[in-house]
Amino acid sequence: MEKVLAGYVGRLAPSPTGALHLGNVRTFMIAYLRARSLGGKVILRIEDLDHPRDKPGAMKDAIEDLKWLGFDWDEEYIQSERKSLYREALAQLPVYPCVCTRRDVENAQSAPHAGEQLYYPGICRDRFAGWADAARYCEGGRIPCWRYRVDEGTKVTFNDVFVGEFSQDVSAVLGDFPVARDEGGAGYTLAVVVDDILMGVSEVIRGDDLLAATPVQLLIAEKILFWAKNKTLKDVKMPKYCHVPLVVGPDGRRLAKRHGDTRVASYKAAGVSPEEIIGRLAYTCGWCKEGDKVSLKELIDVFSLNTIPRTPWIMI
Repeated sequence: MEKVLAGYVGRLAPSPTGALHLGNVRTFMIAYLRARSLGGKVILRIEDLDHPRDKPGAMKDAIEDLKWLGFDWDEEYIQSERKSLYREALAQLPVYPCVCTRRDVENAQSAPHAGEQLYYPGICRDRFAGWADAARYCEGGRIPCWRYRVDEGTKVTFNDVFVGEFSQDVSAVLGDFPVARDEGGAGYTLAVVVDDILMGVSEVIRGDDLLAATPVQLLIAEKILFWAKNKTLKDVKMPKYCHVPLVVGPDGRRLAKRHGDTRVASYKAAGVSPEEIIGRLAYTCGWCKEGDKVSLKELIDVFSLNTIPRTPWIMI
């Protein structure tokens, strides 16, 4: 068992965009055991701001699945109930409204670009007087997004607990990045930073597919720390980050429907026990033998980040 860190706070942050599957559970298991092995607190935060993709009943199902698997937590929050906080935080940022579509941004690329995030050269900088002015240029129910104005030469370097040092020249790789597609700032990129700081999360454990998104979140965090300190009357700090390998299919891609049914609910319906699921996932992290049936509580004393393979677990 590792040395207890006073005041350690971890979090589980499911999104109600689909059913909980083994890939989600493995990452949540690492985050949960990290906190409990250090004598820390666990927060459950439902990240339900992606409304077009939210599935009815998914939030309730996710909570039931987590409890069935043996997870417990000390505090519980729902992001859609915290929108006023995101509006306040948005006012602390150097943002501007942008009406560009993805095609507009793609057409503005000076070189071929692969990946989900494109470089944005500031097309809408100083173009509009405000959100309402920008909204008049949108059609078909589309709304503007807020973009963070990135100064030239903005480079962020941080030491990830699992990956090690990671550096990104945000001004060269991303340019002005989107913060939220909501007039009040209620969007994933801003909300997770606000919540992690206000909730006192000391370490964020999540999949390494989000590693490249961390530099922009650190930029946001730096801008809202003074506001957060006044809001909480505490010496708030930025959390550390720990990005762990994902569960992938035989094709090397993140676990999804195309790889078959890996939903917790399906295993439960088939009569598979929580201990069998946890045991299978714990084996991939080096905490038990293959075929062992174990509970989360039994793993607290044997948990270690050091035994987790540095490569993704390929689920066949």
